[in-house]
Amino acid sequence: MNTASTTITMSINGREVSGNAEPRTHLADFLREELLLTGTHLGCEQGVCGACTLMVDGRQVRSCLTLAVSCEKAEIETVEGYNRDPLMAEIRDAFKRHHGLQCGYCTPGMLAAVYDLIRRHPEADEDIIRRQLSGNLCRCTGYAGIVEAVKDVLAGNTPEATVTPGPRAFIPITEAKPATGGEESGEVVRLETGSSLSDLPSRAQLSEGIELIRSLDLDVSSDAIWQILKDPQKVVSCIPGASLTSQTDHNLIHGVCKVAVGPMAATFRGSAEVSTNDEALSGNVIGKGKDRLSRSILEGCLDYSVSANDNGGSSIKIKMLYRLSGPLSQFGRPAIVEEIADQLLKQIGVSLVEAATGKTTASNSHNSVGGISILLKSLLNILKKRFDRKL
Repeated sequence: MNTASTTITMSINGREVSGNAEPRTHLADFLREELLLTGTHLGCEQGVCGACTLMVDGRQVRSCLTLAVSCEKAEIETVEGYNRDPLMAEIRDAFKRHHGLQCGYCTPGMLAAVYDLIRRHPEADEDIIRRQLSGNLCRCTGYAGIVEAVKDVLAGNTPEATVTPGPRAFIPITEAKPATGGEESGEVVRLETGSSLSDLPSRAQLSEGIELIRSLDLDVSSDAIWQILKDPQKVVSCIPGASLTSQTDHNLIHGVCKVAVGPMAATFRGSAEVSTNDEALSGNVIGKGKDRLSRSILEGCLDYSVSANDNGGSSIKIKMLYRLSGPLSQFGRPAIVEEIADQLLKQIGVSLVEAATGKTTASNSHNSVGGISILLKSLLNILKKRFDRKL
């Protein structure tokens, strides 16, 4: 059996750390023994009691069953990391007022479960609360105080909780150096997949991907549209669900794009290199992003050009190569993507015209690409095309 240690890197409570762990080491043991984060408690060590529950990439996990090596590049939040979180401050205050803890052994895992419950079920009733917390055992309280605390937070009956920074959790592992443009708090800001030019895919690597060619006609002059397209910030503001977080002097941009396809939702964080040619009114983008919850990766390149059309407006020619891997790849089938792309291009086209004509529009950054309506329209169009072919 191979017991050689493996170096793993992960983000813990907002700080990027690296350490060594054997392939069999569980996340709870790694946190407690290597990082001295003993707020994570071990109970049954069989995934039954819930005492070791914490958040990995935004979802609950049993850290006594999760291998540390499986958390490479993951974002982990332990009970020590919620000092700046206003929701957790409300939960803690409610637990104190309703006597939601006695011995406290289950409390770290219970707090993580409650935190997740409130975010996923903001209108939960007592029945849902009890069912959602049934995986966390408490031998002291009888759950009554815990349930009342959760109901108070959901109802907004908690007094305004004070968020105190408090001491940072001690992490004896050498930390990564903060990236340029980090927050004033001194926390490490870690760029996501594709954080440097060398991380981005090449065209050769994408040659076996799926190709998508489209054109978009707009009732605005080509010069006016080009002024928008050559500015990454303006372009991103026209794309639903997209937001730009930073841009370097090397035409490397970093951003976020929220995607929703039916019941599936993802938040891709990544980077892209943007190049433009003012003389040819053309440009290209090559980028890569990752959704941490599903571990899906989207990478691709896009070439575009602008020209005047016969109606006095402009025409944008688009050619894209993309590759989607991971659980979300089931939604990356060409037929579905083409129809969704057509629906999105209509929305983006409207936003581009409004931006080029100086009309003010609400920011798209809080919306998401896709959604139920677009998915339904896309599926209906696919069915219609297939029906027309049969006729």
